Amino acid sequence: MGAVDALEKLAPVVLAFGCGVVLARRKVVPAESSKAFADYAFLFAVPCFLFGNIYRSDLGALFNWRAIGGYAAAACAAAVLIGVISWALGVRDPRGVALRIMAAVQVNTAYFAVPVFIMLFGNAAPIFPVLLFQVCVLSLIVISIMELGRPDRVGSPARRLGSAVVASLTTPVVIACNAGIVLNLLPVMVPGVVLDGFAFVGDSASPVALFALGLHLGGSGLKVRGTSFEEMWIIGFKCVALPVITYAVCHYAFGVEGEWLSYLVLIAAMPSPQNLFIFAQRYDVGVDMSASLVIKSSVVALLLLPLWTQLVARTA
Repeated sequence: MGAVDALEKLAPVVLAFGCGVVLARRKVVPAESSKAFADYAFLFAVPCFLFGNIYRSDLGALFNWRAIGGYAAAACAAAVLIGVISWALGVRDPRGVALRIMAAVQVNTAYFAVPVFIMLFGNAAPIFPVLLFQVCVLSLIVISIMELGRPDRVGSPARRLGSAVVASLTTPVVIACNAGIVLNLLPVMVPGVVLDGFAFVGDSASPVALFALGLHLGGSGLKVRGTSFEEMWIIGFKCVALPVITYAVCHYAFGVEGEWLSYLVLIAAMPSPQNLFIFAQRYDVGVDMSASLVIKSSVVALLLLPLWTQLVARTA
């Protein structure tokens, strides 16, 4: 895939994202409505998309355990590295360390990776195993640290942690993924009319999610001059170092090659997750920094995508 081809495939992504920015800046669509669009995408359209695609997928090909194991190892190594760097830079609050790990290691799957993969490959299936690993492992680690380090919550640490785990595992995205896997494995036929309905709604997930992100950016603005050193190194790690680490670990340590190596590097190059801001608000730690990281990492990732698509095309 050449540079021109990559740019052509990313044109719909830029169009949906940019349209949201322009309409919010011109106050044609209120920037506050981005939450409604985002909720629609995250709570309804994305789960519909995930369920239908996972149900129809070949799980044996989808869950390439060598590739997923390599990505998990790279993510865990990156999380330890971020924890050490944060501690060395003076971050002593465990919740602050956990937030920085989430910002630098987890990726924006539903709002960013899914539409990008649909535009580039016509299918977002390779994201599903990584999404499950991220939600069921990485997010639980972050939630555990946040809950156990929260001073204003009553009840035992075990009860607080249990409530957080249940809340994480019962989100619509996780339920849709697990339901798709279970029904795929069982001799159960989902009616075609149901799958068609899910596909119709799911097709709107990508443009609506990108449009919502553009609205949010257009309303909040982007202050580049006010970017702190901490924000710069976290964004640099997320958008540049993590894809390199993922390539090195997956290729040299786990022997992953071809398309899966390309998929994993591109997934790692996605921006910080949008729910980083939600976690920061909920646990009252690094709220302003989290909002800035989500927006700025999204812009940087979008700018670097043509470069990463060319690089991964050569590795494949």
